[in-house]
Amino acid sequence: MRISIIGTRGIPNHYGGFEQCAEYLAAGLARKGYDVTVYNSHNHLYQESKWNGVSICHCYDPEYKMGTMGQFFYDLNCIRDLRKKKFDVVLQLGYTSSSIWGWLLPHNTVVTTNMDGMEWKRSKYSKKVQKFLMMAERMAVKFSDHLIADSLAIQKYLADKYGRQPEFIPYGAESFENPDATILAEYGLTEYGYDMLVARMEPENSIEMILDGVVKSGLNRPFLVVGCPKNKFAEYLQEKFRNHKNIRFCGGIYDMNKLNNLRYYANLYFHGHTVGGTNPSLLEAMASQAVICANDNEFNRAVTGDNALYFLTADDVALNLLKVDKTQGAYDAMIWANTTKIKNVYSCENIVNTYAAHFEAIAFKPETRGVLALNGNNISYAG
Repeated sequence: MRISIIGTRGIPNHYGGFEQCAEYLAAGLARKGYDVTVYNSHNHLYQESKWNGVSICHCYDPEYKMGTMGQFFYDLNCIRDLRKKKFDVVLQLGYTSSSIWGWLLPHNTVVTTNMDGMEWKRSKYSKKVQKFLMMAERMAVKFSDHLIADSLAIQKYLADKYGRQPEFIPYGAESFENPDATILAEYGLTEYGYDMLVARMEPENSIEMILDGVVKSGLNRPFLVVGCPKNKFAEYLQEKFRNHKNIRFCGGIYDMNKLNNLRYYANLYFHGHTVGGTNPSLLEAMASQAVICANDNEFNRAVTGDNALYFLTADDVALNLLKVDKTQGAYDAMIWANTTKIKNVYSCENIVNTYAAHFEAIAFKPETRGVLALNGNNISYAG
């Protein structure tokens, strides 16, 4: 089976969640014998035509010249290229800038779209952009043969709004079991002597609230902010907290070994995402044996349940920072439950197998939709 993956800036990941998903999914499918092509931006750091058995197709991406508008032309270039080739399945990761070209997707190829979260809810967008994103969501539903939801809440939302039943396939993560404390020296840190967050620098990720809580706590220990600093909101945050020397803006870290070690040795890890479904960075924190303090919303609770601390205000953040001492063992049961869930439910192997079952069903048995669901601790396909 020939499968193409579009909708990301490319692999290996140097950007975000969809790229991380495309990375482990493409490599996993290739290992299973599928012919997989991932579309990359022409200026991606990786310029080879093959990566871990996956074909890489570079398409011109004018985002570096045009800003956000360039994403629309990049998606158009990817779709124009895949129209020239024969794929059995096109997996579209997201729809924000590709949905307007949905009518150009090849009609002789099955298109399945991971709908991500409710993009129009993101606070960074103006009212006009939010209206466009609501329209884009409708168009993505219209031009996709099948839909994928990465959380049960998103699945219910799409089913209620559009009368279509998406397949539930969450993201995955690999268990991290070989920590190496020597990596901390690069960042001037000591084991369990700092706290951190990992997120894109966007308002809906609660970064400002978390950092307000860090300041309120009065703690004299480092707090790492990991995420690409190249936008106006990041500049605003760096200016607001420039006098608080314990708050360190580290930029993006894409070396997974370094990132996992930083999460493992952190005293407390914050996950502030409020929009979307099953977030990859939350799963990676669970897999890294972090003590997690998450924004209290249905998406995060659906993943961590009772095995995380939660916050809704800066005061909550401060209180959690003051009470958590990872070295005392009070949170070992939470850590064990989260790592067990990664192995049994959210492992990359499980997710790759579930996507493979989905592709087999829609490519060769289009009359059989089937149901993807969580049965106990396993993701299964019935079709």
